[in-house]
Amino acid sequence: MATAMAATAAERAVLEEEFRWLLHDEVHAVLRQLQDILKEASLRFTLPCSGAGTEGPAKQENFILGSCRPGEGRADSARGRAEPGGRESEDSPEQPATALCLPRGQAVEAATVGFFFFQIQDARNHVSQAIYLLANRDESYQFRTGAEVLKLMDAVMLQLTRARNRLTTPATLTLPEIAASGLTRMFAPALPSDLLVNVYINLNKLCLTVYQLHVLQPNSTKNFRPAGGAVLHSPGAMFEWGSQRLEVSHVHKVECVIPWLNDALVFFTVSLQLCQQLKDKISVFSSYWSYRPF
Repeated sequence: MATAMAATAAERAVLEEEFRWLLHDEVHAVLRQLQDILKEASLRFTLPCSGAGTEGPAKQENFILGSCRPGEGRADSARGRAEPGGRESEDSPEQPATALCLPRGQAVEAATVGFFFFQIQDARNHVSQAIYLLANRDESYQFRTGAEVLKLMDAVMLQLTRARNRLTTPATLTLPEIAASGLTRMFAPALPSDLLVNVYINLNKLCLTVYQLHVLQPNSTKNFRPAGGAVLHSPGAMFEWGSQRLEVSHVHKVECVIPWLNDALVFFTVSLQLCQQLKDKISVFSSYWSYRPF
């Protein structure tokens, strides 16, 4: 019995020593790795811009959502081009230029359409918050309990999950919300009154949707049922705007891949896996003794 108790005490001592090493050494190694990965992710969200000390204007990213040259493509399709680079300021972090070739061949441009880049800005803010949380536990900080590590990992994972969801889960909007968003009014010349435009990020893609509308006459025999919120509305969707009842007659959607968004999503996945692995290691030690040393 004494031998068994001595063996148990020795095993416990070894486990406690390993746990101290985990808290003092391995945790900080993982935190450094996480910071390096998230700094790379943060760089992906830094849009190119001209700045002092540079040799010339930074190269603008130019995302083609189909061809936007006169005479190209079908007259009944929508095509677009987005240049999300631009000057940055506190009031307007991104000032992308967007051009559309609308159905029937009309071309319009918007000089400052930041609306659909709020998703990118929000994701970047969550990444910055995660980096801030990690940086607050530098090499000099000594974790005393596993609970501290679990709390930190939960907070970091929450920010990373929100950042990823901001890109993977576009907002569902009603047609009146799209009409009221202000995006339609930013184009010059003005969009025709029978068109609505929505632009959003979905995973690693920039998506542009043009809704063609027609007015439902007061004597229409159609049963008016306003459409609810959706990422993409289908033909036949109805809504009320002002004094008119409108129906979507055609939907034109084009999209293009933004490679650095795909990189960012990979960084989020890897970082979340590292956080979970560290949490699992901390939790394993609790199974070796009846009381929780953290």
